[in-house]
Amino acid sequence: MTEPIRTCAAHGPYSSTDGRCPVCDARGALLLSGERRRRLSKFVSGALRHFPEDVGLELDAHGWTDYEALAGAVEAKYDWAEPCHVAAVIATDPKGRFERTDASGTDDGAGNGLVRASYGHSVDVDLGPTDEPVPDELYHGTAPATLASIREDGLRPMSRQQVHLSGSREAARRVGQRHANDPVVLVVDATAMLADDQRITKRGRETYTTDAVAPEYIDFPAMES
Repeated sequence: MTEPIRTCAAHGPYSSTDGRCPVCDARGALLLSGERRRRLSKFVSGALRHFPEDVGLELDAHGWTDYEALAGAVEAKYDWAEPCHVAAVIATDPKGRFERTDASGTDDGAGNGLVRASYGHSVDVDLGPTDEPVPDELYHGTAPATLASIREDGLRPMSRQQVHLSGSREAARRVGQRHANDPVVLVVDATAMLADDQRITKRGRETYTTDAVAPEYIDFPAMES
């Protein structure tokens, strides 16, 4: 269930399970229902990752586009949407799916600057490296039916530009549950990959990306006899 977004007069938009501002504990005004937040977030993710041209956006080589153009595309899609809703969805995304170069706009969500998706693109962009550290182990959640092909070929990007790994078992399990009720969580030896000059980059809060993961870097569950 998607949490609604509320806004605090002193601290701006937030999302919390109890509806209270995590800074001052005030119960702010409702800004977006959970359903509208889900719909808007899905559209913004798709526009920045997969179909920018379809909604009139132009991404540069690194995935950035004009923030005001994105807000305009959202307003054209949903008659209830306003720039403040776009700004709130970007600022409160729990996975850090979005980056914005200038978040200093006014309370109504206006402002210049650029915006992009942090990861997950199917269109051709170069997000560039980051300086974020990489843990010794990373995780990948998948359906049991895919294990045979992963044992043979490793992890491949499929429809995305890169393979997505998670920073925790819990996050990987949540990802795997998109594909199966009983996902398998694979452990990836990130230290060995980095030692072998395989680049791994942190994107968002718990997502790491890499070009591919060969089988020798993956700890598979024991096969049933």
